[in-house]
Amino acid sequence: MSDDILIARNLVKTYTQRSGRFGFASTQVKALDDVSINLRAGTTLAVVGESGSGKSTLARCLLQLQPLDSGEVLFDGQDLAKLMPNQLREMRKNLQMVFQDPFASLNPRMRVGEIVGEGLLIHALGNAAERQQKVIAMLKRVGLSEADMQKYPHEFSGGQRQRIGIARALVLNPQVVVCDEPVSALDVSIQAQILMLLKELQQEMALSLIFISHDLRVVRYIADDMVVMYHGKVVEQGKVADIYAQPKHAYTQNLLAAIPGKQAINA
Repeated sequence: MSDDILIARNLVKTYTQRSGRFGFASTQVKALDDVSINLRAGTTLAVVGESGSGKSTLARCLLQLQPLDSGEVLFDGQDLAKLMPNQLREMRKNLQMVFQDPFASLNPRMRVGEIVGEGLLIHALGNAAERQQKVIAMLKRVGLSEADMQKYPHEFSGGQRQRIGIARALVLNPQVVVCDEPVSALDVSIQAQILMLLKELQQEMALSLIFISHDLRVVRYIADDMVVMYHGKVVEQGKVADIYAQPKHAYTQNLLAAIPGKQAINA
């Protein structure tokens, strides 16, 4: 029996790009061109590539935040692309996302307690007192405090806001979390703290992570498996250690060669 918790097969997503002086000309751009990936239960799958490679489109399509042109995303034996809206909403408890920008992904008009507890409210999980206790426990687990429930996002640093975003995603006890460049907007010293937190939470909560990134140093630290994307296609995939040791595709070789201090990383 397969230990894959999420399987994506032959995903295609095309955008229409307008050009010309008045935007009358248009071209079709394949953001995802027959992309297939497998996420093993309890592991981290990194999806890497430069800007425009299709990796963030993949993240959104996996969670059905954007519709696919074709292909299937299988979770718990069901194709998410074929679920009715109410079925998808129910399934989303198990599939959550941590967004790239902690400044833009939190509602500035909501208090932190409301932000973290919103999913519990939407899915009608527990009564008000139980929801509050879950929110408090999760805030403490990500390094914040009960008092922070009453504060607004602007009162926190970037790293703290990303902790809030992680708490919001994990308070529902999901099985799969898609992290879309979750540390790219943070200072390097804060990046390490957030990555360590994600690894700890993964072990404690038996999470399966899809980690979108352009930073191969980060990927080496956090991921078990790796998919390399280039112009909407998967050009290489396998275990992180194997790809770092012996990259097969020229694009992957170039990405690895461009890592600052690569020798130190491999030491």
